[in-house]
Amino acid sequence: MTIKEAQQAVDQWIKEYGVRYFSELTNMAVLTEEIGELARVIARKYGDQSFKTGEADNLGEEMADVLWVLLCLANQTGIDLTDEFGKNLKKKTQRDSLRHIQNPKLKA
Repeated sequence: MTIKEAQQAVDQWIKEYGVRYFSELTNMAVLTEEIGELARVIARKYGDQSFKTGEADNLGEEMADVLWVLLCLANQTGIDLTDEFGKNLKKKTQRDSLRHIQNPKLKA
C-alpha cells in the first residue's frame, strides 16, 4: 500500500464507519496520546523498564496507531503526504548528504 492509498483507505473508513473526522485539535491530542503509548512500549522493550503484568509488546500496533492519526490529520488539512515526504527526503539529502557520513560519533 502506498502512502496515497493509505490516506484514501483512512478517508474511506472515516466516511463509512467513523461518521466524521474528529477536529484537528482533537486529532492532535490523540496523536500525542498515541505517541505516548508508543514511547511506553519502546521504554519497556528497549529501555530500562519492564512490561507490567498484562501489558503487551505491541510495538507494531502502536506505530500503526500513530500512522492512522497522522493520516487523518493529513487528510483533513489537505496535505498530500506522498508529495510532502518526497520533498522532505530531497531536503534531507541535500542538507545532510555528508553530515552523518562525516560524523565520527557514528563510526563503529
